Amino acid sequence: MPFDKANDRTIFTQRESDARSYCRGFDTVFTEARGSELFDADGKRYIDFLAGCSSLNYGHNDPDMKKALVDHLMADKLGHALDFHTDTKGEFIEVFRDLILRPRDMDHKLMFIGPTGANAVEAAMKIARKSTGRQNIIAFTNGFHGVTMGALAATGNGYHRGGAGMMPQGVTRMPFDGYAEGVDSVALLDQMLSDASGGVDAPAAIIMETVQGEGGLNAASPDFVRGVEAVARKHGALFIIDDIQAGCGRTGTFFSFEEMGVKPDIVTMAKSVSGMGLPMALVLVRPEHDVMGPAEHNGTFRGNTHAFLTAKTAIEKFWADNAFQRQLADKAVVLTTALQEVAEMFDGAFLKGRGLMQGVDVGTGERASEICGRCFEKGLVIETSGNEDQVVKVLAPLTTPDAIFREGLDILIQSAREVAGK
Repeated sequence: MPFDKANDRTIFTQRESDARSYCRGFDTVFTEARGSELFDADGKRYIDFLAGCSSLNYGHNDPDMKKALVDHLMADKLGHALDFHTDTKGEFIEVFRDLILRPRDMDHKLMFIGPTGANAVEAAMKIARKSTGRQNIIAFTNGFHGVTMGALAATGNGYHRGGAGMMPQGVTRMPFDGYAEGVDSVALLDQMLSDASGGVDAPAAIIMETVQGEGGLNAASPDFVRGVEAVARKHGALFIIDDIQAGCGRTGTFFSFEEMGVKPDIVTMAKSVSGMGLPMALVLVRPEHDVMGPAEHNGTFRGNTHAFLTAKTAIEKFWADNAFQRQLADKAVVLTTALQEVAEMFDGAFLKGRGLMQGVDVGTGERASEICGRCFEKGLVIETSGNEDQVVKVLAPLTTPDAIFREGLDILIQSAREVAGK
């Protein structure tokens, strides 16, 4: 029997693994997407405040990226290319160097690996261990770095680590900024590494997100980030920033850390780096730490030429000057104002995150899930995050038109008001 896309879910429940997740909260069959809007098989329109979990910062099917990709396909250009030299990859590297690295005084080399963020983290940790000759990695509470075995060791979430079937090794966890009231996490980290009986082995690297996306939008202060970098330098460890979810403009600048005065040794990127949601991950590594031998870390799909093309197009379109960044700053103000209105409906609720990576901690996962469920009924796709899923998290495409952005925020406010009984 042909698949009835409007009514039939049995093909998914019977033949797709129970590991599926997002579809459980958004129970419809999506068929089309344009900009910041999704459409299902019944023709219902949804505003997208999830954006592929920040994989679609520039929206769905950006017309310039789409045209470039169609032209590329019609010209019989390469698609899969392992790590061959190709004109498309060369053009991407040039644009990334000229528009992203040089203006930020970064001399990092580009390492193309398997097409997921977790693979970028795996590569970063391997580089650090080989470069320093050490094994231990310092990660932080509520951090999320992926669910492959190496990356999973650095991920704080117990549910995900439990899926490994064994205890992930090689990582020491320390408290993130603000995790424990009254505790200076940087001073504690330094003290434990300085104490021969502190019980923490000399680290190969310290890895952190400046905003913990899955961990609940915990935003590190610039002082904390600078302090962690200083501790890494003092103790001979590499400083790694995982910018997979917080990068590509999500916090207001291309890199989430670029206004903090730090120079990470390694930066991991994925999600929106391709510009169009195509699989692509990237490790930026300072030349002195580019120690992996040929194919010592690799991935069959590290040469996704289609992604190189759309990534180049995105950078040229949005990051050739500061105009887009100024738009993001204005939009962030609108988001903060709306979220503050939501927070005022619930006792003890408060805002988290920064830029266009913000949300509201409403106290309980049950309450946050109910708000998101009502949003979905009204045509807004939005998710929760946090250690108890208690944060309603906004990840709208950065390119969302003002009218649609406001419409989506109005749905969120209305849904929160219904849950609050106000």
